[in-house]
Amino acid sequence: MHVTAIVLAAGEGTRMKSGHAKVSHQVLGKPMVRWVVDAARAAGCDRVVTVVGSHADEVRALLEGISGVECVEQTERLGTGHAVKVALEAAGIAEGPVVVLNGDLPLIEADTVRTFAESVEGGKAACAILAVDLPDPTGYGRVVTNEAGELVRVVEQKDCTPEEAAITICNAGCYAFDGAALAAHIGELSAENAQGEYYLTDMPEILARAGMATTVFTCKDWREALGVNSRAQLAELTALARDRINARHMAAGVTIMDPASTWIGPEVAIGRDTVILPSCMLMGATTVGEECTVGPFTRLTNVTCGNRVVMDETIGEDVTIDDDVTCGPRCYLRGGAHLMQGSKVGTHVEIKKSTVGRGSKVPHLSYMGDATIGEGVNIGGGSITCNYNGREKNKTVIGDRTFIGSDTMMVAPVTIGSDVVTGASSCITRDVPDGALAIERSQQAIIEGYTARKHAQNTKE
Repeated sequence: MHVTAIVLAAGEGTRMKSGHAKVSHQVLGKPMVRWVVDAARAAGCDRVVTVVGSHADEVRALLEGISGVECVEQTERLGTGHAVKVALEAAGIAEGPVVVLNGDLPLIEADTVRTFAESVEGGKAACAILAVDLPDPTGYGRVVTNEAGELVRVVEQKDCTPEEAAITICNAGCYAFDGAALAAHIGELSAENAQGEYYLTDMPEILARAGMATTVFTCKDWREALGVNSRAQLAELTALARDRINARHMAAGVTIMDPASTWIGPEVAIGRDTVILPSCMLMGATTVGEECTVGPFTRLTNVTCGNRVVMDETIGEDVTIDDDVTCGPRCYLRGGAHLMQGSKVGTHVEIKKSTVGRGSKVPHLSYMGDATIGEGVNIGGGSITCNYNGREKNKTVIGDRTFIGSDTMMVAPVTIGSDVVTGASSCITRDVPDGALAIERSQQAIIEGYTARKHAQNTKE
């Protein structure tokens, strides 16, 4: 079955009060339109044609490079029917199931899209509308069917009779069509209405008049069909997505101590027996191994993390952490940092674009930038690599088993060999050979009786 998805992403989203396209707003770190497109691709749609309009370049950029996804622009935004017509003509769609999805449905599941498309496969029906059984249908169009389950009409709430108002099956605004029937009859849509727009909601009636079957596909979970029109709704759907994702991880063997304060993105993978403590965020392409402890107050973005890792109050972005590493509390890992097996990065430490070797320790109050640190190294508190000269970044190399004394400044570019000791409070500006002691200090001066003389001077004044 060759299925095409048309994703409607041209709207302004005025109620968002934003300078960006509505569908570009993120749910758990992922733009809404990407949730819909990814669901369509996972459902087996061969082509995903996204209709862009408002902030078209911004939306195109969000979808760039995704296989099977193409964008067409609706330069005149004359309604949903017009948007679908633009997609049909620009993409040359004339056969096979065509699923029309709104670009602001971040909770739509691939299985729903797949079975929705199957409802019009092989001539079963010319059109199916996606319906949901809402706990509170207020404000939604009611779906009226006959005894055979065929669609009779969709009635907007303001036009409902008391009997129709009692119906809880509502129109979600998504459609599945037989592609040939849609292409043949899309031209019959009329803009003779108060808004002067072409509405896709008129297509079921047009196809029914042509003697074709129309049906209703009811979504199993009503939350999947919820859209976003305001910041408040964005927050509500983000919380729903959070709960759904957290439930999946817990079912797979992850302990989440406080699900309400734990925010995990849709692409994150977590191994079993890992414990997520309260107030954590795991986003992007983050992978956490087994038997780790994450948190509390930890934020990871695009982090690859091994097994048995402890991360306490840690912020990590674009880093790799091997097995048995300890991080934090209150450390910052960024920009390609790599913590090798058994290493430790402690309190108030920042690691940027540096490798910390196996079993090495940067325990506290230090900055390591653009550094390669060997195995079994100890970095004393308050030490930094002076890696930036105002124009360019330079590298520091520290050999195996070296002891860097507290408050050592390493002025890059510099290489410190293996089995080296640096004296506390040294400023290392030249390379140090293996096995050496490097110490750089000005001579200490002691002025006896200074405090008494200073006190006497202040008293006279």
